[in-house]
Amino acid sequence: MTDTPFKICVAGVSGRLGRSIAHEVIRRLDTVLTGALVSADSVHRGADAGEIAGTGFLGLEAVVSLETACEGADMVIDASLPDFTAAMAGRLAARGGPGLVTGVTGLSSEQQKAVETAARMIPVLQASNFSLGVAVMERLLADAARLLPASEFDLEIVETHHRRKTDAPSGTALMLGRAAARARGEALEDRAVYARPRTGGARKSGEIGFSAVRGGGVTGEHEARFLAAFEEITLTHRAFDRYIFARGAVEAALWLKDRPAGLYSMQDLLGAA
Repeated sequence: MTDTPFKICVAGVSGRLGRSIAHEVIRRLDTVLTGALVSADSVHRGADAGEIAGTGFLGLEAVVSLETACEGADMVIDASLPDFTAAMAGRLAARGGPGLVTGVTGLSSEQQKAVETAARMIPVLQASNFSLGVAVMERLLADAARLLPASEFDLEIVETHHRRKTDAPSGTALMLGRAAARARGEALEDRAVYARPRTGGARKSGEIGFSAVRGGGVTGEHEARFLAAFEEITLTHRAFDRYIFARGAVEAALWLKDRPAGLYSMQDLLGAA
């Protein structure tokens, strides 16, 4: 750790994940929050970033200008929305940085292309989930999918989240599915099943099934089940506090420091890619 704290700007600071990330940045001794970005119609526009994060008055105003928010920052951590992520990636690339760590899911193909284009000019770490535990689960799942014959072991991915989550399956579930399909030398789009008919829907060999459960205040649970005729292997990750995502995002930002332009993942951070 250097004597100078790592300067971080948080985009989407008023959302649940953004608040948690800002709280973690402020709490740590090796990082400092130097920018807080909100949307133009946010009720938190002009509010103090520390009060938004729940750490007390910080003297840093939440603003809508990307250029103002990231002035002097070493890294931007993005917890906003897909359309803003794509636009922000392009603007950061055009101005030569800083680098971008984004955990926004649900990007369209065009929005994803914008992120990948930006990564040619600045370092970008893109993750569906910032949890270090989930990153390890992804690696283990890929190993299992490669070692277990798809003709014998059916793969089902089940995820559970709070009632307010709007996308299903979750970005993390899809990430896990892609890891399994890639390990088998296939594309997830060719194997994924997101809904089964009430009748006449017998499972086909090699499918990767998804189930989404929504209810209560569950932070996040992901389960990958490899089911064979006489045995089963299950990998499970349960998040008990949103803190794990904030910690992972900050660790990702610190890891991305001084990396060359390119598109990175949590697997790169783990040294597992």
